[in-house]
Order: sequence, then structure tokens, then C-alpha cells
Amino acid sequence: MEEANTYFAQGGIASVTNTLTDNFDKHIEDTMIAGDNLSNRKVVEKVVKEAPCQIKELIGWGVHFDKNEQGEFDLHREGGHSEFRILHHKDNTGAEIQASLINAVRANPHITVLENHFTIEILTQHHLGITVTRQTPDIKCYGAYILNQKTGKVDTYLSKVTLMATGGVGAIYQTTTNPLVATGDGIAMVYRAKGTVKDMEFIQFHPTVLYHPGDRPSFLITEAMRGYGAVLRTKDGQEFMQKYDLRLSLAPRDIVARAIDNEMKNRGDDHVYLDVTKKNAEETRKHFPNIYEKCLSLGTDITKDYIPVAPAAHYLCGGIKVDLNGQSSIERLYAIGECSCTGLHGGNRLASNSLIEAVVYADAAAKHSLEKINEYTYNDKIPEWNDEGTKSSEEMVLITQNMKEVNQIMSTYVGIVRSNLRLQRAWSRLDIIYEETESLFKRSVVSKEICELRNVINVGYLIMRQAIERKESKGLHYTIDYPKKIG
Repeated sequence: MEEANTYFAQGGIASVTNTLTDNFDKHIEDTMIAGDNLSNRKVVEKVVKEAPCQIKELIGWGVHFDKNEQGEFDLHREGGHSEFRILHHKDNTGAEIQASLINAVRANPHITVLENHFTIEILTQHHLGITVTRQTPDIKCYGAYILNQKTGKVDTYLSKVTLMATGGVGAIYQTTTNPLVATGDGIAMVYRAKGTVKDMEFIQFHPTVLYHPGDRPSFLITEAMRGYGAVLRTKDGQEFMQKYDLRLSLAPRDIVARAIDNEMKNRGDDHVYLDVTKKNAEETRKHFPNIYEKCLSLGTDITKDYIPVAPAAHYLCGGIKVDLNGQSSIERLYAIGECSCTGLHGGNRLASNSLIEAVVYADAAAKHSLEKINEYTYNDKIPEWNDEGTKSSEEMVLITQNMKEVNQIMSTYVGIVRSNLRLQRAWSRLDIIYEETESLFKRSVVSKEICELRNVINVGYLIMRQAIERKESKGLHYTIDYPKKIG
């Protein structure tokens, strides 16, 4: 349960709590602007207006947010936000939320947790021998085939309601802040089941991860540090954000990531620096204890030394398309968190909007599924998994090598800056790996490793295809063939 992106979310969770200076309209507009006006305003209004109530729920579940000497929330401000509205727990907010919720789950006698299990496919009418296409209007989810990794057996789990909370896709890139389980499994499964997947071209690269070659996942240097007053500099110590945006180091992530990428390429450098040395050393250590300790362990004292940073794959704004109830295009199937595409983020996620989106939509999905669940029955006509196949000693070598090749293709050709030529080249190379992997999957005994490889290939294909289809630079999708936005 602990293996999730949430654990790595340092900065915080966005919500309007100080109504003396902040209000819903400001948070809504900040979100719309960051999303390059591709966000669904109804969704934005829903999340922003329901956020304060959900913050109270989190506190009720045992989550602790930092407060100041007056007993009020110690609010941070991050890139793209017009006000201080980021609630946090030191610099490990995600870990605090995750730990509190896991404790609540484990304490609930009505919840059974099955760890070390891996979902292979969701069950639909397809498994009853009925032809299902992307035009089929009433696809239904009846559960899933799930691999028990300890026994190697695939079991059939029937359900009235299924919810995907499978996280992002960062592990398809060579450098990422995500845990290596972030292979887009839920998105790939829903796509193969003919569900709607949207906005996959919008991959957010976090501008500032600690540059330390070989680290996977890379260590995140939170956006809150720039909100606190840290400044970006080139390797020779020069500030550069004034060349790119009036908001300087507090510009939205896509602008900052492209600026850093451009500086690195123009200078032939492998990183830039983040400078927080001008701030009070004691305050810095207090606000960012984990970052301080991590950097110190690598020989960098952030109160005295510049921090080497570079962009890395961080967050997927697209995913499984869901409605206001969190339900996908497949009936009885919900999706929440990073694997979903609610419409909140549009072309680019505003910092610290992801955790609050997950909480608001978890609440919506729970309420809607409770209203509908008595209308559903278990479908006991689903056949058992066909576990025929062989396992060869060469299989793991092939899988590992193909995974490395996918990582390299995505990082080289489908990164921060794209072009038609790069995308087409990536497509042709991925196609070869796809054919090899499908052949291997059909003749092999199923394993987590072969399933994850299939999933990253499916997700890579979706990112490329939807990037090719967008004939403009918009939000996180920047292509040198269409450098100007349309509209």
C-alpha cells in the first residue's frame, strides 16, 4: 500500500482557507490559467469549492497540517498561485496524508487489503464472447483478473463496482520522480477494454529534481522552495528566468521546465542550480528538513551551497476520462487520482492541485457508487483465466531490455520539447517492441514484469498518438513544428 506517488508529494495540498486574502474565484482562475484554458470550468469549480470541506475530512482521518504561532494554517505559495493557499506537513505532506489514510484503512474491519497482487485485465462483455469496440455504448465492468504474485495463480475477482487508483506513468521515462510501479497499468487496462483515455500528451516534467545520476526515482525538490524564495541559476551562477517569464522562478511548471531545458541545451550543461542560500539558514532547515538531510548526505549544504537540479517526468494530466462522479466511459468502473482525467488540469496541472483532486473525486465516486450499487449484480458467467504458457530463462532478459528501450525512446523523443520527426521515429521504434512483447505475452506464463512492459508500451503509444494529433503547442505539449498556440 505504501508504494504510491502520494508518498513522494512534498509540497502540499491546495485549498482556500484564509478568506481574508483568498477566495474561490482566485483559485479557479489560477487553475484555468495554469491549464492553458483547457480545463473544464465546471470541474475546476467543483474541486475548488469542495476543497475546504475535504481538508476537514482529512484532518478527521488523522492528517496533521503545520500551523503558525497563532494556531492558523502555515500556508505556502507555489508557482502559478496568486495567494498563499498550500497546506503542508513540513516537506512531506503526501507521506503524512498517505500514512494517516493507510492507518484508517487497516483499522477498518470491513476493508480487506490484498498486497502483492497485480491486476492483469478488467472484465467486460468481451470476456463473455461479445464483440466490444470503442463505439460500443454500454460497456460494463464486472471485475478483474488478478495475479497473486506469491502463488503465481491468476484469480477471477467479480465485483459490482470497480475503482482504478493505479497512479501515473512516470516510470516509462528514464528520469522520473515517480516510484517504479508508476507504469500506467490502470490506463492501459482501460484502453485495452475500449474505455476512453484523454489528454495523454500532457506530461508534466517537474522543473527541479535533485541532479544525481543513477537515482531512480529522482529526489524531488519541491516547488514550495521557489515559493519560499529560492532562485534558479545557470552553472556559472547567473539568474535566467527573467528571459522567459515575468513571474521569474514562480512561473508555472511547464514554463520553468522548458526554460531550464533550453538553458541546459544551449550551454551543453546537464543541470542548473537552485539557490536558497540568501534565506535564513535555520528557517530553511525547519521548512525543508528532508531536502536538507538528503542534500547533505550527498555533500551539499543547501544553506550554503547551490542545489544541482534538472527536470524529470513527474505527473500525467490526462488519463482515464471520467465524469463529475468519477465514473469512466465503462459503466461500473471509476477512476480517481493520477490515472484519471477529470478535466481539472487541462493542459498543465497547477502545483498542489493533484492531492485535493484525488480527495474530492474519491468522495464523489464513493457517494455515486453507493447510490447505484444495489442496481448491480455479480456476473458469474465470466470464465476463469487461461493460464497456459511456458517460462523460459531468456524471458526476463528480454523484458528488462525492452523496458530500458521504451524508457530511452520516451525520454529521447517524447520529452519536454517534441517534433513530428521525433514522434514518428519513436512510433516506429515502439512498434517493433510492441510486436515482440505481444508475441512473448501470448506464449508465456503471465508475470507482473511482462504485464508492466505491455502497459508501458500501450501508454507510450497513447502519449505519442495524442501528441501527434495535437497540431499546436498547448500547455505541457510543446512542439517545434507548431511553436505558436492556436486560440
